[in-house]
Amino acid sequence: MQIGVPRETAPGERRVALVPDAIIPLTKLGFSIAVETGAGEPAGFQNAAYEQKGAALVSRSELFGRSDIITAVRPAFTAASELKRNQILIGAADPFGAPEAMKALAEAGVTLFALELLPRITRAQAMDILSSMATIAGYKAVLMAAAELPRMFPMLITAAGTVNPAKVFVIGAGVAGLQAIATARRLGAIVKGYDVRPAVKEQVESLGAKFVEMELESAEGEGGYAKSMDESFYRKQRELMARVVAESDVVITTAAIPGRKAPVLITADIVRSMAPGSVIVDLAAATGGNCELTRPEENVRDGAVLILGPTNLPSTVPYHASMMFSKNLQAFLKNLLNKEGNLRLDEPDEIIRDSMVIRSGEIVNPKVAEAIKG
Repeated sequence: MQIGVPRETAPGERRVALVPDAIIPLTKLGFSIAVETGAGEPAGFQNAAYEQKGAALVSRSELFGRSDIITAVRPAFTAASELKRNQILIGAADPFGAPEAMKALAEAGVTLFALELLPRITRAQAMDILSSMATIAGYKAVLMAAAELPRMFPMLITAAGTVNPAKVFVIGAGVAGLQAIATARRLGAIVKGYDVRPAVKEQVESLGAKFVEMELESAEGEGGYAKSMDESFYRKQRELMARVVAESDVVITTAAIPGRKAPVLITADIVRSMAPGSVIVDLAAATGGNCELTRPEENVRDGAVLILGPTNLPSTVPYHASMMFSKNLQAFLKNLLNKEGNLRLDEPDEIIRDSMVIRSGEIVNPKVAEAIKG
């Protein structure tokens, strides 16, 4: 069974689905690996490194023509015309955000696995690309803010006087938020964190940040994610949050609800209450943004406040992002095999069931099917 690793075609995407270190472990499982020439170069992995591990370097047409399984970081950008019927496609497919791509892939007759849909169970932790990529996004968001902020993060006592530390407020204490808190603290900032799930208070405080408490009902949903709430909840939340935002030099927002538009937590009026030079990094930009003024992939200035709307921060750290993605993908591929080394797509397994979006051209995920109809 051959796995094909193509060069990514999504605009600005520099990651690669499998790195050279994944080749030998996958070969031992019975796979042969073909890599499109140059696929790993944007992430810092040279052709020779793949060859040394036993992968074959091939052209794109040969890769798609001969591979049983195609592994891609962003398979929704794969042209349906390149695929053959019953080919298996695996990656971060953005099934709810790209309904037209899902429809095209279904018409191509492939089987698609979207790794974002993995169930939140212990057995799937090693495959969890969302957590891996969120770790990188939280880290990089702080570095972006530090680069744009017209002041330093740490307190410094110098011959020229004392430099006061920057104040950072992180909204959302999931994986990205916790990494942002940890990174901001390492840089020396005074950090506050907030989440609609009171249970994460201990995690925030363990990183040296102060947990902001608000008199709101818990919004913890299935699998530990935040659940969608009504507008009255978000209105009260914005009112309570406004004071903390106004006194912060940097605000990093990470609030997202799977399959839904991101809630607006920071209005234009709140932005205008911030001090000149303040920076907002909105990690929910891809799904509408937590800030009312956010525009995806743009730097927006409102008065003297800068709002950044990055949508693919892991791609800006492609070497380590690819390594982490590759490890997750290895674990998923291993789970697809039975003890005899054959694909077990028909066996009852919630990891396979929940992540499968399309089966031989049929959309089998009800929520994705509903999104396409809508």
